[in-house]
Amino acid sequence: MIRLSLGLPTHRVDAQAEFISAAAVTEISRAAEEAGFAAVFVTDHPAPPADWIAAGGHHTIDPFVTLAFAAASTTSLRLQTNLFVPAYRHPLLSAKLVASLDVLSGGRVILGLGAGYLQAEFEALGADFDNRNDVLDDAIRTMRAAWTGEPVDGVLSLPSPVQPPGPPVWIGGNSTRAIRRAVELGDGWVPMPSPKRAAGALRTPGLESHDDLATRIALMRDLAADLGRQDPIDVVFMPSGLDMFAKATPDHRRVVDELGALADIGVTWATVTLPGDTRAHLLDQIGDFGAEVVAQLG
Repeated sequence: MIRLSLGLPTHRVDAQAEFISAAAVTEISRAAEEAGFAAVFVTDHPAPPADWIAAGGHHTIDPFVTLAFAAASTTSLRLQTNLFVPAYRHPLLSAKLVASLDVLSGGRVILGLGAGYLQAEFEALGADFDNRNDVLDDAIRTMRAAWTGEPVDGVLSLPSPVQPPGPPVWIGGNSTRAIRRAVELGDGWVPMPSPKRAAGALRTPGLESHDDLATRIALMRDLAADLGRQDPIDVVFMPSGLDMFAKATPDHRRVVDELGALADIGVTWATVTLPGDTRAHLLDQIGDFGAEVVAQLG
């Protein structure tokens, strides 16, 4: 069965009172849980460059603060980063953030990670852009070591997460290196639907069709077999027309059909963002999507 994660509208700084407040995060998270979504997700851009915003990029508020409010207002909803960029922070600081949220939420964190792609944001934060893939690999290993409760280079980071040996780690990116990272260091893979013409800007290969996705899932399975890995790897994908910039109400029947097709090729989770000019409008959309789509998934 495919499970769904709803994007919280933390990019909507144009309508802050409607979407970016304690009341908004609380109400939207509760609505998502009631509608049958398995998780909510947030993005990570601590210092987005102004020219990127002007060209169509997006703001966001801090992922862990946001998800803490979502956790406090729900009981079973999973809390997903989509995607958190460890290179922007020291890995021991990231380990503490993740473990703290996992403990306070009762073990509900899903840690989606990415290498990052905005060079100007790396420069603003003093982060290493050129070696970001190696930095990500090291950060995953360091966080996992910290979560054991044993010292890391003489530093002890407690408490450990509720979920042993730590929250699920999902790896974002379409490249072969990202897929290999998911197999070697992760618990899930988060490919990104994107046109091939945007590969340079997004710093990841294009992925334009279900056939493209199926080919990469097959590669992931081959790599897992080569390494002798037998435990399942989640595959997380966004159905068409459900990104954060979509304005139109989705065709629920089409979404159900696409989710079925994605499940057939091995997708286990889908990320969804719903439109809404106001919070009330978004809440209606969430309720309708729950009744017309989530309920059809069993």
